Amino acid sequence: MNGSALSYSYCRYKEASVGRTSTLSTALRVEPAASERAPLADVARAVRSATEGVRLQLADGTSVPLPAALVEVLGATADGLADGHSVTVLSADVSLTPAEVAELLGLSRPFVVRLLDDGEIPSTRLPRSRHRRVRLADVIEFQVGRERRRAGRKRIAAIIDDADLPY
Repeated sequence: MNGSALSYSYCRYKEASVGRTSTLSTALRVEPAASERAPLADVARAVRSATEGVRLQLADGTSVPLPAALVEVLGATADGLADGHSVTVLSADVSLTPAEVAELLGLSRPFVVRLLDDGEIPSTRLPRSRHRRVRLADVIEFQVGRERRRAGRKRIAAIIDDADLPY
């Protein structure tokens, strides 16, 4: 990448007050510099166009084949970074507190608790405790569904607007 290196930093979100280290505080967060966006776009294009697999060429000349799952992650990550977005790396099976879920979704913690109570987002209670944990994969699935519903409402509003129908 022309001698430049991506800047890596660990996110420092507010620590959970339950006596547990916040999962989000240990997440790897990568933020691209403006000068890195063009090389990142080149990487994303190269990964997308690779038909015979992708190999990682190390500085000592060693070449390592990348598994398909890692190639998919590399392509998606390079796309996001090339667009100027930061990328946070977490396992989908990570367990989050309701406060962390609220922070990720940009919602209030009490509203997230209501969503958990209503079963909108699956959660599990810790044994002999009132505390709950939520899998990141379930949070992402909820957010995707939420965005899909929002897009559907916008399409319906546009159709009504185009047809000059009263609300």
